[in-house]
Amino acid sequence: MGEQASGGTEEQAKATKSTPVKAVPRAASTTAGGKSAKKAAPRTAKKVTPARTAAKKTAPAEAFSAEATSAEVSSGRTASGESAAKKAVAVNAASKKAVAVNAVSKKTTTAPVPPRNESHTALVRRARRINRELAEVYPYAHPELDFENPFQLVVATVLSAQTTDLRVNQTTPALFAKYPTPEDLAEANPEEVEEILRPTGFFRAKTKSVIGLSRVLRDDFGGEVPGRLEDLVKLPGVGRKTAFVVLGNAFGRPGITVDTHFQRLVRRWQWTAETDPDKIETAVGGLFPKSEWTMLSHHVIFHGRRICHARKPACGACPIAPLCPAYGEGETDPEKAKKLLKYEKGGFPGQRLNPPQAYLDAGGRPAPPLGTG
Repeated sequence: MGEQASGGTEEQAKATKSTPVKAVPRAASTTAGGKSAKKAAPRTAKKVTPARTAAKKTAPAEAFSAEATSAEVSSGRTASGESAAKKAVAVNAASKKAVAVNAVSKKTTTAPVPPRNESHTALVRRARRINRELAEVYPYAHPELDFENPFQLVVATVLSAQTTDLRVNQTTPALFAKYPTPEDLAEANPEEVEEILRPTGFFRAKTKSVIGLSRVLRDDFGGEVPGRLEDLVKLPGVGRKTAFVVLGNAFGRPGITVDTHFQRLVRRWQWTAETDPDKIETAVGGLFPKSEWTMLSHHVIFHGRRICHARKPACGACPIAPLCPAYGEGETDPEKAKKLLKYEKGGFPGQRLNPPQAYLDAGGRPAPPLGTG
């Protein structure tokens, strides 16, 4: 009995010595030294890798319950979620700002800001330089309505409203063949005239105008077209634009023709911000000598019909692009822009069936008669 007890004690002692339980001696030593478990934990925490920074800020595992640990994790996730949400909001705000900037950029492109602090003298110089450049590009510029006398020109100009000069030129040969004088047209049957003018559009209103102005010419002016602005505007269907076309091209008296092309281009070039035709006429007229008004009108209108179109200007093929504050509104690629050119600039027939010789010499081609092209 005594030997068994002694042997058991020895075996227990050996087991104790051979078991390498580090936690027990460390705890025993700590307890023996009068130190608490709270001070032992920091030594263990020092061995945690730096990446886990959150572990350094937490107390020993023994001092926290499972609920505290769960709450801390949940709090961390919430903070992380809030941070991600803030980043998302910032990204969205930046995106909206970028969209707004792009919108402003596009608006600036379609509506260019006038040159800053441009004096009237600088504007005059810039406008006249553009006209000189256009004169070199279109030395053959001319009115694009076929006519042989003032009567034919005033009638053709009235008919050109809301249609092309080409359509008018294709229509008037039949009209003037049947009614060559104001007296003849004044006595015409409206229904017959309407049938001739049908291709020009608004043919009933136009028939009323041309018959009406023919009667006024017959009754008040001896069958002759007057050469004064104040008399021309008294004719039915004749406004200042038509009157200046007649004065400048049938009588050689300077005038500015403010048609839709002229209005568009002078605003693009920032010559004026006016939209009323009469105000545009006054503003642009003040930039040029009166002697240049008629040819200026031809240059601008020619350019508007061939290159500086309303919807898609051919900026990449424009000879005055370096002078244009609206450059970039249209196609800027040279090859693509060339495909947008019209009439002689694009290798196509012009608008007149009987154009001036200078136009033909420059490579222009006559327009085809009605029904043939």
